[in-house]
Amino acid sequence: MQPSQRTKYKWMTISLVLSVALMLLKFAAWWLTSSTAVLTDALESIINVIASGFALYSIYLSGLPRDRNHPYGHGKIEFFSSGFEGALILSAGGFIIFQAIESFSNPQPITYLGWGVALIGLTAVANALVGWLLIRNGRSTNSITLMADGRHLLIDSLSSVMVLAGLGFIELTGLAWLDGVLSLILSAVIIWNGFGLIRHSVAGLMDETDLSLLQRILTILNQHKRRNWIDVHNMRAQRYGADLHIDCHLTLPYYWTLAQVHQEVHEYEGLLKQEIATEVEIFVHADPCLPECCSYCRITDCPVRAHTFSGDIVWTIANISTNQKHFVTESA
Repeated sequence: MQPSQRTKYKWMTISLVLSVALMLLKFAAWWLTSSTAVLTDALESIINVIASGFALYSIYLSGLPRDRNHPYGHGKIEFFSSGFEGALILSAGGFIIFQAIESFSNPQPITYLGWGVALIGLTAVANALVGWLLIRNGRSTNSITLMADGRHLLIDSLSSVMVLAGLGFIELTGLAWLDGVLSLILSAVIIWNGFGLIRHSVAGLMDETDLSLLQRILTILNQHKRRNWIDVHNMRAQRYGADLHIDCHLTLPYYWTLAQVHQEVHEYEGLLKQEIATEVEIFVHADPCLPECCSYCRITDCPVRAHTFSGDIVWTIANISTNQKHFVTESA
């Protein structure tokens, strides 16, 4: 097992164990206080446990090697895991709204507020700490699942803080009906978070362009551009969990031998793999240069140059995705 995969397992297991422990604490706080807002927070913790369990399983699947039925690996299960977590959060939000509306017609007095506040406060701190650690380790291992679960825990921590603030306000004012209002506000926060996770999941499953990833690749290419790389276009980058798949067209001198083309493509791929700290699979289609390319070709000793060099082309998101060679008027 790779070190990054062991890191994912470790932190996802910690998240699952923590979710179970905090769920029990929140239900204890609800049993003590009879607060609908605390019940709202406790019900969301059930979602945390289910989501963390499925996320742990998805990390196991994403780490399996490629096979005949899955030539690109199993990494996209992480997008599905994120969407599944979002769907669970949405269902919890709907149930919480129902509970909040019911509490208006049948309000319950708040009891044992001190113990309830202490328990909810403990869960808020624990969720915030572990959520931050999950996001940090998710970024270092390029794990969408860890980052999604970390964001969920941070939202859960924020919900607990809002519950604490609301309970304190109820204690000061004596307005018990505010418990239901607070539940409605919490449900809105939870539903918004659920929609966000589903949106991110669908974008990944539909191979939506990741602009930040594409810009990162462009920065690498522009900073390390070699004179033989006359042009790059029709570039696409996709995430399969923590792995990346990049394909593009690379324009090279048309008079080169196949061995020279192969070597240059190998060096181009090696640069991207070296600069991107994750597993990268790259497919490069080598294009022969045309006379129109001479105006931005930087090969000074070209034996067949038809036009003088006019200016370099800076590859941008706008021009690198098109399936056509560029012109010098596109240079920065």
